Amino acid sequence: MVSTMKAVRFHGQKDLRIEDIPVPEVKKGQVKLKPAWVGICGTDLNEYLDGPNLIPTTPHPITGEKFPLTMGHEFSAIVEEVGEGVTKYKPGDRCVVQPIIYDGTCGACKEGLINCCYQNGFIGLSGWGGGLAEHIVLPESTLYHLPDNISLEIGALIEPLAVGWHAVNISPFEPGKTALILGAGPIGLAVLQVLRARDNAAGTTSTIITSEVSLRRKEYAKRFGASHVVDPTKEDVVARCRELCDKVGPHVVFDAAGVQSGFDAAVKAVRARGTIVNIAVWEKPCTFQPNDLVFKERKYLGVATFQAGDFQDVMDAISEGKMKPDEMITSRIQMDEVEKGFKLLIDDKDSQVKILVEVGGGK
Repeated sequence: MVSTMKAVRFHGQKDLRIEDIPVPEVKKGQVKLKPAWVGICGTDLNEYLDGPNLIPTTPHPITGEKFPLTMGHEFSAIVEEVGEGVTKYKPGDRCVVQPIIYDGTCGACKEGLINCCYQNGFIGLSGWGGGLAEHIVLPESTLYHLPDNISLEIGALIEPLAVGWHAVNISPFEPGKTALILGAGPIGLAVLQVLRARDNAAGTTSTIITSEVSLRRKEYAKRFGASHVVDPTKEDVVARCRELCDKVGPHVVFDAAGVQSGFDAAVKAVRARGTIVNIAVWEKPCTFQPNDLVFKERKYLGVATFQAGDFQDVMDAISEGKMKPDEMITSRIQMDEVEKGFKLLIDDKDSQVKILVEVGGGK
């Protein structure tokens, strides 16, 4: 008789179901995990509201899977069983999952750019199971040991923090300079924390402006170290940035909002030869006048998730006390309440930053 487990499955727009599916078996080079805590991501919300978008409707080129799929790509876990050839993990180990799926053979992968793989996908969005299940089996290469002084709850924040870490790494930002962050959701706050960690390491104080509408998220931006918080519905973001940044605007703009009005402000606010770093996954196309970049020699840079090493760097920073992301967690729910969590992030966005789902739980 086949053993079954509970899993949250995406069946289409606003259609999440908790189903009984077979427990996956461990094979050579694989590790069986019990997910502990799982974060609900903005990408998950976009799929729920308007999907399937990133979730495949035809077999994914690497996983061979299509929806319905198990969701959840921001998660910590405990090792339950290891397959033949696994040497770095043993049952009981605490870990986090780096969810990029890549082929390892395309031009991008050969250059070490696994996040830019031409056939890439994500665990919890493209197949191989997801964190919102009682068990998951993954290649050993997707795992990172969680340091003893980082809880499993905080472990579920490593993935979004790694997005912010990579965005700052790939940007031309230098400690002591000026930056504008569009949006104070989980990714915007992640960028803010990374910028402040760089400041602390360099002994500098950068001017960091955050643009946000939500009252509670504005408060979080202040707590995490924003020098100034601007409400774009009440203030002229471009004028305010110039006023605060030597009359010429910030050196770097990080767009974690992905909306036309924010993009327009970014292009006009960033200084000559400044850089706009786009982190957001856009729901709709946007328009722009290339001359707005050309005549001031501004640059526009796309950033895709994270690369090898970012997870470890983030964990090291947290373990050493350089980043303290605990306050990002605003609610904790059970797996059978997951749709409630999605609706909270949609209907009560002003009061939420990161909702964690307790699957296996633990410290």
